[in-house]
Amino acid sequence: MKILVTGSAGFIAGYLVDDLLNHGHQVVGIDNYSKYGFIEKSYDNHPNYQLIQGDVKDTALMKELIADCDQVVAIAAMIGGITYFHEYAYDLLSENERITASTFDAAIWAFKEKRLKKINVLSSSMVFESASVYPTPEGEQLKCPPPLSTYGFQKLACEYFAKGAWEQYNLPYTIIRPFNCVGIGEQRAKNEKEILSGNVKLAMSHVVPDLVQKVVKGQDPLHILGEGNQIRHYTYGGDLARGIRLCIENENARNDDFNLSTPVSTTVKELATLIWKKINGDKPLTFISEQAYEYDVQKRVPSVEKAKRLLGFEADTDLSATLDEVIPWIKLQIELGNI
Repeated sequence: MKILVTGSAGFIAGYLVDDLLNHGHQVVGIDNYSKYGFIEKSYDNHPNYQLIQGDVKDTALMKELIADCDQVVAIAAMIGGITYFHEYAYDLLSENERITASTFDAAIWAFKEKRLKKINVLSSSMVFESASVYPTPEGEQLKCPPPLSTYGFQKLACEYFAKGAWEQYNLPYTIIRPFNCVGIGEQRAKNEKEILSGNVKLAMSHVVPDLVQKVVKGQDPLHILGEGNQIRHYTYGGDLARGIRLCIENENARNDDFNLSTPVSTTVKELATLIWKKINGDKPLTFISEQAYEYDVQKRVPSVEKAKRLLGFEADTDLSATLDEVIPWIKLQIELGNI
């Protein structure tokens, strides 16, 4: 199968493209390197991979690339963690809507005129920002209040793009919601605002790399946002890539939506303690709580039964094993000055 992946040099896409190539697919990637700048990927010279440096908002270019593809995976977006939501509240909405519209315009054209069979849309767990049902099943985003953050609202809009394209043009779709991806490959964004957290500047706005770099740099007591009781499901990037690939390959995913996540809940304090012990051993750990952000969701617990039942997908890499991969990588990035 030939698959167009937008945002192919990004964090989750890095795992996905590698997985697709390892399973015999041809991949066309497009990225404008706007987030991290130019970075090399291990698969850049793979014979079944073609990389185009370009802007997904260029619909003419997107039509050219998508013309002979069987499916497209729409990943390209302005995306970041909690500080990103607040720093770029308007841009996250306006830029991502333009990216989404261009991708769907090209996909609808290729479905009608060429050989495209389906669009796969990477949404986000943030569509459940206002949910109060736990574990939160697929479909709850239609029942709970809409997300309060512009990022969450825009991700929900992506899902409506998919539904609208199906209703009007019969373009098949799969909506994919990753939960708290953890892995290697995420660096300091070029436009990330630096925020001082204790004696350490936040290098990135996602919690795992920031906690790791604080501990590695010797911060003690360890600064965390809020009380540290926020519940998340930290899911390994390799597991997410496999789940996304199953959404692409499996006919059961057609015109449906899936939460892709580990079933294990972890609080921020539990995460921080695990990271601390891996780096500092039995050295006593104390915390300092900093004021939380407005859109720092306190509880996010997904239902994962649907993906298991229809796709045979389970995220089975535990957090400890994930951190054993991530911590050495972040240490190296600190040495290289990338964080």
